[in-house]
Amino acid sequence: MSDYTVQPASGVRGSISVPGDQSVSHRSIMFGSLARGVTTVRGFLRGEDTMCTLKAFRAMGVDACDDGDVIRIRGVGLHGLKEPTDVLDCGNSGTSMRLLTGMLAGQNFFSVLNGDQYLRNRPMGRVIEPLSEMGATIFGRSGGTRAPLAIQGRPLKGISFTSPVASAQVKSALLLAGLYADGETRVTEPSLSRDHSERMLRYFGADIEPLHNGARIRGGRILEGRDVQVPGDISSAAFFIVAALLVPGSELLITGVGMNPTRTGCIDILLRMGASIEQVNSREVSGEPVADLLVRSSSLKGIEIGGELVPRAIDEFPVLCVAAACAEGKTVLRDARELRVKETDRIAAMASNLSKAGVRVVETEDGMEITGAGRLLGCTADSFGDHRIAMSMLTAGLVAKGETTVTDVGCISTSFPSFLELLEQVCVR
Repeated sequence: MSDYTVQPASGVRGSISVPGDQSVSHRSIMFGSLARGVTTVRGFLRGEDTMCTLKAFRAMGVDACDDGDVIRIRGVGLHGLKEPTDVLDCGNSGTSMRLLTGMLAGQNFFSVLNGDQYLRNRPMGRVIEPLSEMGATIFGRSGGTRAPLAIQGRPLKGISFTSPVASAQVKSALLLAGLYADGETRVTEPSLSRDHSERMLRYFGADIEPLHNGARIRGGRILEGRDVQVPGDISSAAFFIVAALLVPGSELLITGVGMNPTRTGCIDILLRMGASIEQVNSREVSGEPVADLLVRSSSLKGIEIGGELVPRAIDEFPVLCVAAACAEGKTVLRDARELRVKETDRIAAMASNLSKAGVRVVETEDGMEITGAGRLLGCTADSFGDHRIAMSMLTAGLVAKGETTVTDVGCISTSFPSFLELLEQVCVR
């Protein structure tokens, strides 16, 4: 499927659950494979990105049986992986490539990581440079900053690293390398990025402790297989949250959503904008907080967004831009330069698409200013091959005047294969 057209909705109603959290799904495969014994994973997101991670570990000798409901992983331990006989394909998944780079740096074999045209243009130097300080040998294009990456595993030493950006992928890559390093590895950030790796490593038995805006890990501790229940992905839920807030007469219950505080920046932002979002049935599952979200249509107002809120909502900003476009007044986003090096330049992509929908948008180096336009205009929007841009503009189409067509929506399958089906399920025409 290349293009998809949506009509405006007269309501968003019902009860749904969204697919499993992508970040937790990736890590369940990684840590389960490196653990001793059996790990069972329920609620796993079967998207293209996470399947790349699963295929990579299978290619390194891990027995991972997927019956469509539960994935059972027979872990091989920290030193039980085998040298792959072919290039490991990470597809469009930056998580797969960056985290695997950290893990593979400490193996006793050679490996090569590659990806699609978009992933080959994403920056890898931010991971490779600190790994090189640990003793890793990694080669890549553009002076070692672009994939494909060739990795010759070798003994590593622990380091203390202060990341210039708040990035869970950078932090997680170094923590994975730290599992194999001699001594202690410490990683700190300008502000705390999502902490799924720290939580799950602790759950599997790693010697890991939180730091202020970071974590430290000691190498050599054996991981033990665990039962993992993957919560619903808040990044996926965000599209339906915004849809229910913007379409008048809406009331939507989204069940089993992960509410990790390092990921709930989008909820905090929307609440500040005046959203009606209620958390019910809060509980903890496999070390992660979970709740059901009851969302009702609301009148939103523009706000200023920056600082520590940004890394806690980094993946949700495309759809938050849609909310801002329909809010009263001006929304100012700053401190979000990281959005320019995602699957595409998400600042430029959303500015371009929202302008087509009649919204006044001014780009800045590290963000944008969006003046709410009330009702949007139907248009033909470009996904730029980015799943979150595609889903955000389809969400915008629900409150646009006339039909909205989004091009190249096949990219949605990387993270949310059932998105279009769920969208049609909850929309009242």
